[in-house]
Amino acid sequence: MNITIVGCGKFGAALAEYLSRDNHDITVIDIDRRKLQRVSDNHDVMGFVGNGTSFQLLEEAGVDRADVLIAVTGKDEVNLLCCVVAKKAGRNITTIARVRDITYFRERSYLQQSLGISMIVNPELAAATEIARLLRTPKAIEISTFAKGRAELLTFCLDGRSPLVDLPITRMNQKLGTDILACAVERDHQAMIPKGSFVFQKGDRVSISGSPRSTSHFFRKVGLSTGQVQDVIIVGGGRIGYYLAYQLAGTNTTVKVIEADADRCAELSELLPSALVINGSSLNRGLLMDEGLESAKAVVTLTNLDEENMMLSMLASIRNPEAKVVTKVSHLPFQEVLDRMELGSLICPKEITALNIVQYIRALQNSRGSNIETLYRILDDKVEALEFHLTVPSPVLDTPLQELPLRPDLLISTVIRAGRAFNPRGSDRLKLGDSVIVVTTHSGLRDVTDILQPGAERGFKTGKDAV
Repeated sequence: MNITIVGCGKFGAALAEYLSRDNHDITVIDIDRRKLQRVSDNHDVMGFVGNGTSFQLLEEAGVDRADVLIAVTGKDEVNLLCCVVAKKAGRNITTIARVRDITYFRERSYLQQSLGISMIVNPELAAATEIARLLRTPKAIEISTFAKGRAELLTFCLDGRSPLVDLPITRMNQKLGTDILACAVERDHQAMIPKGSFVFQKGDRVSISGSPRSTSHFFRKVGLSTGQVQDVIIVGGGRIGYYLAYQLAGTNTTVKVIEADADRCAELSELLPSALVINGSSLNRGLLMDEGLESAKAVVTLTNLDEENMMLSMLASIRNPEAKVVTKVSHLPFQEVLDRMELGSLICPKEITALNIVQYIRALQNSRGSNIETLYRILDDKVEALEFHLTVPSPVLDTPLQELPLRPDLLISTVIRAGRAFNPRGSDRLKLGDSVIVVTTHSGLRDVTDILQPGAERGFKTGKDAV
């Protein structure tokens, strides 16, 4: 697809990276020539210097031939206007705008309808929602939900006390009395789709899939707590801190927000009557200890500085090893170094939102009737987990899974049928109307037939003969 990105800040650069992986033709626009140059040096894109709201510049950049325009400058109004101008310049173009202001975002349905914008995204709200999900299952490093919560994929780390250590996958469910599937493992910074003979080791990062009931049962059997945390310290009262505290307000969770700016504290006190808002520096160690850093069930670091968040999270992990720690970072360089630091769950707002946009664009490309409903990248971006909804006849239907010529390093982990999630066996067959979750180290799958080895679908019946 031809995709135009207006705005080459951190978010725009992340989008260019992700979309380039999917082999799209990318055009980027920004008023800052140096930002354009950095993106162009790292990715195969075409750059144009100028204002993305200019009709003339958009025409010069070929927006009339573009399939999608994504406006992610630092100003909401500019992003909205870019989309409006692009709709006038491009035929049947899909437009996506980043909108961060809470007032605009609350009116997103009206804006989408009246301005013809296809999608509005808010990175801070997306990050807060992800953090709230993690706090509901504190021992999970990552949580991915599918089929409106009917299935989920949880990632956790094996310590030396885990009953999984030295256990082969084939014996896991039998020994524990569980019904889940180990669908991905990261060991020594290498991700893999494990086979039945795989033996777990201390330090493995394991991703399991199943229904929420089955994954909760599994966590209890391996000695990991599953209940939501009851008290949380949020360090940093910016947009993410506000959204998170607001979401936690209805969960009987005690929330403390520590914020250095006195005016922002006054504003938060009005917006969050159920939270305790404390004015003070996050670098004041005495304040942190007085407010319960050593006893809180969860600590979430959300200041504007990655280095400060990392330092605070390491302090929380040292002084309160049992706490759930969540660290916000603006970007994820030197992933191997970050993995060795005690930072708990890493949250990167731009990565979360960029992935939502990638999912949306892949769904636009579907021409064969199996829609991508959900897309996650897990285990440090090394593995993709995708949910496909099977809406028309397909070569993958009504054939035992063990007979399908699946790509290597790919696993069908969960099937949702008639509202029930189950882990399929080799003799099971996919049916029309199913949702299917696929976990793979391959990138760029757009249709469920992409799970087959290239060219293999020609050997299967399609159309009416497939059902």
